[in-house]
Amino acid sequence: MIVTIGGVTLGLAILVWRVIAWWPGAKTLRKDPAGQAAALAPFLAAWAYGVLAILTVGGLIGWMADTTLWISNWLGDVALVWGVGGKAGQSAGTVPYLPLTQTGGAIVLLLTIAVIGAAKKGRWGSDVKAGAWCGICLGTSAGVTGFAAVPLAIAVNWLGEHVYGIFA
Repeated sequence: MIVTIGGVTLGLAILVWRVIAWWPGAKTLRKDPAGQAAALAPFLAAWAYGVLAILTVGGLIGWMADTTLWISNWLGDVALVWGVGGKAGQSAGTVPYLPLTQTGGAIVLLLTIAVIGAAKKGRWGSDVKAGAWCGICLGTSAGVTGFAAVPLAIAVNWLGEHVYGIFA
């Protein structure tokens, strides 16, 4: 699934919305930077999961991530066409991504269980859902928005190798 400019725009809109909702103010941020930054942790962790989910090449998780990206592309394209008169379906810049290994995919499956559990928790549910959606939208795009895909894939593949003891 290729991300469109509309999909990236939607992902960036989710990110902007979350940062604005989180922003505690400069004075509060200077007083307690670690505590205030920790409030973003559920969103950022779920964002990283979303990036990994869109890198999966098949299965139910890959299908759900691809479907989410397809819907996001459509919603973003509609917003661009009707909102500012843009063109629909124009692909955003993409780069070849590093596929997950079998053990990396197993780690993503375990992370899926963790994300579902965290999303069901009342306190962080909306942050987790928004973070995963944002990661799916931005994970395969080129440039600044997709910067973390390769390092995350390398880390998860490495972790999978060491957890399962299967070295490629």
